[in-house]
Amino acid sequence: MPTVNVFYNDDLPKEFEEFTSSLKKFVADQLTCGDIKLESDEVSVRLISSHGNAMLAPVEVEITAAGFKERVEKQDQICLNIQKFILDRAISLKDVKVWLILSELGHSWE
Repeated sequence: MPTVNVFYNDDLPKEFEEFTSSLKKFVADQLTCGDIKLESDEVSVRLISSHGNAMLAPVEVEITAAGFKERVEKQDQICLNIQKFILDRAISLKDVKVWLILSELGHSWE
């Protein structure tokens, strides 16, 4: 189950909360590969206020998901697509950085 951590250093643009559910759907679509068809309810989005002035952009997004071959092959494009998705909707944002962390994942569901 992918997780999306959205870190922001000031006030989160109000538009952001309005499109969180569509962000979940977009991330699910971007991470769908092969026989793995993700649905939006399988993606967790967390909005996290970050203190200090050490961030690279006003909003930074870290997505953690299983490292399937198709995702690895298109990881940069996935990040660019998600960055564009966010910037197109949060028009007050001038910049957002997106990282896709692909790894081996376990989970607590049976």
